[in-house]
Amino acid sequence: MEAQLVWKDEYNIGVDIIDKEHRRLFKIINKLFSFTDEKSKSQWACQEGIKFFKEHAAKHFIEEEEYMKSISYERLDIHKRIHQEFRERTLPALEEELERTEYSPNSVGHFLGVCAGWLIGHTLMEDRAITGRGKNRWMALLPGKEQEAVKEVILQLMYDLFHLESYVISEAYGGEKFGKGIYQRLIYGSGQGREECEIFLVFEEKLLINTVGKAMGIKTNKLDTLLMNAARYMARNFVEHVRVHLPDMEGYELKEENLLTYEQFQEVFENEKLQVSLLIDTGEGYFAYCTSARNVLKKVEAAPINTDNAMAEVEKYLMARETYLRPKILVVDDSSTVRQGIKRLLSGDYDVTLVPSGTAAIRSIILDKPDLVLLDYEMPVCDGKQVLEMIRSEEALADVPVIFLTGRTDPETVKKLIALKPDGYLAKYLKPAEIKQKIDAYFKNKNLSQGGA
Repeated sequence: MEAQLVWKDEYNIGVDIIDKEHRRLFKIINKLFSFTDEKSKSQWACQEGIKFFKEHAAKHFIEEEEYMKSISYERLDIHKRIHQEFRERTLPALEEELERTEYSPNSVGHFLGVCAGWLIGHTLMEDRAITGRGKNRWMALLPGKEQEAVKEVILQLMYDLFHLESYVISEAYGGEKFGKGIYQRLIYGSGQGREECEIFLVFEEKLLINTVGKAMGIKTNKLDTLLMNAARYMARNFVEHVRVHLPDMEGYELKEENLLTYEQFQEVFENEKLQVSLLIDTGEGYFAYCTSARNVLKKVEAAPINTDNAMAEVEKYLMARETYLRPKILVVDDSSTVRQGIKRLLSGDYDVTLVPSGTAAIRSIILDKPDLVLLDYEMPVCDGKQVLEMIRSEEALADVPVIFLTGRTDPETVKKLIALKPDGYLAKYLKPAEIKQKIDAYFKNKNLSQGGA
C-alpha cells in the first residue's frame, strides 16, 4: 500500500507510559501496511497483525485509564466511553467487513485507514487534553446513560413520526457537510440568570422532502416556503420531546431561532462544547442532532425568526440557497497551507470543502458527493492512490472526478499518476492564476460535453 505512519513530536503528550504505547501502536499499524504488500501471506499476516493490534490497544486503554485515575482526571468516564466505543463497536464492525470480503485489499485498507485515523485523532485531541495541552470538544458529553436515553428517544421519534428504521452512524458528529443541508439553530434560555444553550438540527434536504413533504401530501422534489415552515415547527416539537431527557433544561424556553448557511454553522459549531452530537442515517437521508454545553453564544449574521418575519426570512433563505449552489470541490491535502491557499483561490466561484487526510476524504465524499476532488498524491497513512482506489471501488462513487495534486512532475511520477487513470493532475508549483484557469477549463469542458451552455 506504500503508506506509513510517521511519528511526530506533536504526538507526544508528555506521559511516558502513554507515549511509549502510542509509538508501539504506530509501529504495529506500519507493520500491517507492509504485510499488505506481500500478497502471498497477506490474509494470514493481517489476521495475526490485527489480533496483535487489538491486544495492544486493549492494554493501552487499561494503562491510560489507570493513569487518568491516578491523577484524578475529571473526564475519565468520558475517555473510557470513547475507548469502549472504539473497542466494542468500531473494531468489531471493521473485522466483520474483513471476514465478509475475505480480507480484500479495500477492506484491509479501510481497516488500516480507520485505525490510523482514529489513533492520530485520539492522540492529538483526547489524549493531549489529559495534560491540558489540547482542546477537547467532547469533554462536555453527557454521561453514558443520559446520552443513550437521548439517542433512543430520537430513534424512536423518527420511527413514530415517519416509520423510519434509523441508526446512529456517529456519536461524535464533527459538523461535516452532507448533501444539500438545512441548518437550524435553536437558542434556549431560562430568564433566571443561567447561561443560554443551543440545539442544532441538520437535515439533508431530501429527508425533509421525503418525510414532512409526504406527511403533508406535498408532491415536490424541492423545498418551498410552505414545506420549510412546516419542517421548522415539526423540528421544534421534535426538540421538545428530546429536551425532557436533557439534564438541567427544566424552565428553559426557546429564545431565538436561526436558519444558517453551512459557513455560519461551521463558524459557530467549531467552538462548541458538545453534550450530544449524533449523526443518524434514516434511510431517507442524513440527520444530525447536537446540543451544546452552557456557554457564551457566538453571534452570527443570521436574522432571528419570529412570527412577523418567518415567511420572508424562510423565503430569503431558500432563495439564497438556490443562488448559492455552485460546483462542489473537495480539496484533500495534509498541508493546511495548501488547503487554505486553494480555498482562497477557488471559493469565489466554487463551493470548496477541505479535509486533511484520505480517511476524512472518504467520509466527506460519502456524506456529500462533490463535483470534483482535488487529491494530494503524497499523503501519510492513506495516500492519494489508496483514496482513488476506494472511490473507484464503490459503485455510487465511481463517477466522482478526481484530479491529483502533486509536488513532483518528473517523468517517473507522471507515469505512475497516469497509470491510475485520474481525470487529470495539477502541479502544486503552478501560479495560482494557472491553477484557477485549469479548474475553470475543466468545468467548462465538462458542461460542454454534457450539452450545457
